[in-house]
Amino acid sequence: MSTKKLPVLAVTVGDVAGIGPEITAKMLLNHPRLRDMARFVVIGDVASLRKAVANLNGDVSKVREISAPAEASNEVGTIEVIQVGPSLEEVELGKLDARAGAGSALFVMKACDLARKGEVDGIVTAPLNKAAMHLGGHKWPGHTELLAHEFGVKNYSLVLSAGDLYVFHATTHVSLRQAIDDVNPKRMDDILQLVHAFSKALNRQDEPIAVAGLNPHAGENNIFGTEDSAILTPAIERAKAAGINAVGPIPADALWPQAVRGKWKFLVACYHDQGHAPFKAVYGDDGVNITVGLPVVRVSVDHGTAFDIAGKNIAREESLILAAERAASLSLGWASVWEAASKSEGV
Repeated sequence: MSTKKLPVLAVTVGDVAGIGPEITAKMLLNHPRLRDMARFVVIGDVASLRKAVANLNGDVSKVREISAPAEASNEVGTIEVIQVGPSLEEVELGKLDARAGAGSALFVMKACDLARKGEVDGIVTAPLNKAAMHLGGHKWPGHTELLAHEFGVKNYSLVLSAGDLYVFHATTHVSLRQAIDDVNPKRMDDILQLVHAFSKALNRQDEPIAVAGLNPHAGENNIFGTEDSAILTPAIERAKAAGINAVGPIPADALWPQAVRGKWKFLVACYHDQGHAPFKAVYGDDGVNITVGLPVVRVSVDHGTAFDIAGKNIAREESLILAAERAASLSLGWASVWEAASKSEGV
């Protein structure tokens, strides 16, 4: 194992009724090379992880409970867990459960607390189930909003990434009707400043930022809606005046094929499915979800809890591995990302 300073990553297991414990166990037990990239501390439920290891015909003694990240040995073949909340041993796999939903939120809150204290350098999240989380009393639209609340930030974005492609979202977990209202001048100013701050931290500030049109054909000269000309175009012009290389609005059905062919590396999608649907169709398990605008790096898998296959040992851990690799690569230099992002309006 390498003797270089390794970032400490908190891995939250998500909803334990889903595939989170399984893919966490597979990643940490079957991929020893990751231990040369980071030190791993699982935040979750010991019993659920032992159940996952047992289902994999593994040695449950390799799941060890610790009380703080500093206690983690990062020994290959171990899963070192900080227990949060009561045991979830009785939660049934594949079924919506308020206890699992509450736990998934508490795991994230604990990871954020450890990050604020400087005990971990980054957060990697397995999927949670929004309905279960709501049943458990935590009414957040998703991981991104919960994380923003915990760190007290206002200007942030869910960013889908594969390779050197970054897809920022002006809106995410709201209805399409609400998303149209939320694509307002202030939000567009904020998101363009955030993308620019992130690209600057990566020393790629000269890269163009392509903004997808909200309406079909970006409004087609106001035939299909006025939002593109009334809101997006002025925001892009203001960004240009501020030295930000923003372009558009570009019809989304033209922008995405161009991005896949490599023309654009930084994209702004106006609403959830405008970014997620094409991204997942093209990149699948090769993509991860990064939250930009937080003081610590957070990277997640780009898939859900998959209740239908929980406990069947067929869940693929590749997306979680990519998330861990990306978090490890970004974490120790994240201060420059946060410094740049925190200067953008709204933080």
